[in-house]
Amino acid sequence: MQVAYAMIGSGPDFAEIRCPAADVELLPNVKWGMFEATYTPANWLYLVEARKHAGKPINNKIGSTLLEEVCACLLGGYGIPAYVGLAAFKALKDVGAFNGTHWDEELIVEWLSQPMLIDGRPVKYRFAKQKAKYIAGAIEYLTTNQMPMDSGKSLRDGLMNMRGCGPKTAGWAARNFLDADDIAILDIHILRAGKIGGFLDPTLTVQKDYLKLEEQFIAFSNALGTRTSELDAEIWYQFSQYARQTHQILREITP
Repeated sequence: MQVAYAMIGSGPDFAEIRCPAADVELLPNVKWGMFEATYTPANWLYLVEARKHAGKPINNKIGSTLLEEVCACLLGGYGIPAYVGLAAFKALKDVGAFNGTHWDEELIVEWLSQPMLIDGRPVKYRFAKQKAKYIAGAIEYLTTNQMPMDSGKSLRDGLMNMRGCGPKTAGWAARNFLDADDIAILDIHILRAGKIGGFLDPTLTVQKDYLKLEEQFIAFSNALGTRTSELDAEIWYQFSQYARQTHQILREITP
């Protein structure tokens, strides 16, 4: 048995966090590892539980409506830094883009093409034309169709009928809006964590095997005893903070 301690709030009290010994298997061929070893299952458990004890949860939700949440996720994703996607979302929200009006696509392109001031410097949003098409489609679709809200999976499936909403983007929006744990956001950080920790099959790809990988990640989260939404948010945060260290580890374990 391993025992670690996490501060409760701002202290001075501490909470115990326990897990099996490092050489015990959490899942077949996946050992717990040590609390203090980076990116082990034990380490992920500690980080999730320590954040909860500290009272500093990661807030996944971005928008106040489903339309806003979907559009925020459409504006992020591959090739777009998180802060740029969020700035673009704010810029569109500030001009009333998500008030339910069926805006002309060219007007959305014009809005997205305006330089945004981020940390005192102007930044242009990439893919303005492509994302304007998706935003216009989302507005039309979500203002004329009722989405299922009984589970993350059902909402994701409904959102995937829209242009630009594959399983990752649709799942991202559904997870955020419903605080759902029956889906996972298989971004590059989750895939890297799975490769380092050995809890995702490295022969599977998100292009062909998204749902199988999702099942494996949810099984990993359940074995840890954590909420899927909390675990994937923690993995995203840690990998985005320590990108250089992550790349070094991946170089060391890749044949």
